[in-house]
Amino acid sequence: MNVQDLDDFRALEPFFRIVGEGLDGLIDGDHFFDWFTEDAVTEYVVTVPDYPRRIEGRDALAELYRGYGDTMVAESADGLAVHHDRETSVVVLEYVVHGRAVGTGRAYENHFVSVITIRDRRITHWRDYLDPLAVLDALGISFPARPRSTD
Repeated sequence: MNVQDLDDFRALEPFFRIVGEGLDGLIDGDHFFDWFTEDAVTEYVVTVPDYPRRIEGRDALAELYRGYGDTMVAESADGLAVHHDRETSVVVLEYVVHGRAVGTGRAYENHFVSVITIRDRRITHWRDYLDPLAVLDALGISFPARPRSTD
């Protein structure tokens, strides 16, 4: 795949770097989107409201991420833990992305768990889990506290 104008994705570079570090030696390709099969499925299991739950195809994933820098800019990523099941070709990555929300200037820190299936050195399936409250807080979106149960 040849994603046109990688500058469109500059806001995600720390994320791309830490994922690449976690998958080092397991995948082929020069850039994040090269690592996916053309028909890869990406699922956002725990995410923010109005974000798609499922993306089908590498090109659709690139289009989803193209506008990321309009909302959030990742500044660094760390805390990588890699769990690899060689028999099932599944890799679980745990990591933290630090950045800033564009509209508010607020700091952003989110912990992720990504469950990645690899076949023939390409990602075929990606399930992502994140802390939606960290996103909403950075964007300045308040969320009502849930009342405690009296039972």
